[in-house]
Amino acid sequence: MSARPGTKTDRAADDGVPEGQRRRRPDESMTLLVEVMERPLDPGYADAAARRKAASAAGSTPRRGWAGAAALAVLAGVLGLVTVAAAQQLRAPQAEIAEARQLLEDQIVERQAVADGLRDRSGELSAEIDELQHETLASQDPALLRTLRVDSAVNGTSPVAGPGLVVTLADGGGGLSDTESEPGARVRDVDVQTVVNALWSSGAEAIEVDGQRLTTMSAIRNAGDAILVDLVPLPGPSYVIRAVGDPEGMQTAYARTGAPAYLQLLGSRYGVSSSVVPQSELELSGVGTQTLRHAQPTDDDVTQDETQEERP
Repeated sequence: MSARPGTKTDRAADDGVPEGQRRRRPDESMTLLVEVMERPLDPGYADAAARRKAASAAGSTPRRGWAGAAALAVLAGVLGLVTVAAAQQLRAPQAEIAEARQLLEDQIVERQAVADGLRDRSGELSAEIDELQHETLASQDPALLRTLRVDSAVNGTSPVAGPGLVVTLADGGGGLSDTESEPGARVRDVDVQTVVNALWSSGAEAIEVDGQRLTTMSAIRNAGDAILVDLVPLPGPSYVIRAVGDPEGMQTAYARTGAPAYLQLLGSRYGVSSSVVPQSELELSGVGTQTLRHAQPTDDDVTQDETQEERP
């Protein structure tokens, strides 16, 4: 049987043939591929594989040096100690930090007490000023005193009492359900504004939202999920709006505004509940004397159009 060209047998057969008459291998031009096919493993790797095979046949396995294992163990121990020490330092409160925090807490409590005292003193002085003013005007200009009393009731500076309406708004589910998944289920500032504006247009003489008396300079806004009345956050999840005025007339006029239909839509779509209840007696607190930030004198001889043209 003839040997395949290019094998050892074939090359041995061509050893005695002159160079010009020697047969050429078909794959002679593909030396790199021939090397890869005939010698796929580097000689060094082949020797290492042979030694490993011989050691396995003899029943012995190569072992890692004890020095390397000891070094790894020492390194792992050092890293563990460093981690434990760092964790203890981070978790253990330092004496300086605790002392500084306690000092800040004491200062906050002290300043809050001073602010409360000043606010109470301001209320007392405002009441004394109002009393002296009323006594003076009662003897000199009773008509002006009556005008001031009416104005103070309207602008919220003095407390008022009388019959009226109580409108209550509550978050969807009464605050018991997960209203975060449905943002519309929370009462928003625009909802309170809608009810307040409807009450004003219905003839309310004074309005209070969760104990915050509304004045001519009041603002109802929101900050995140909180509703603010004059920068005071309302607790929620229910909001009580109390309005002093004629209950029957206010209730009839309120029903003609767009507030009832608006609240009905909130209830059917988002579960926001609302109620309107007349009351025979309501007491609304006052905010005291307010600071006048801007005033402009008017001339009775100047018409309204001319006054508006002269304004900057």
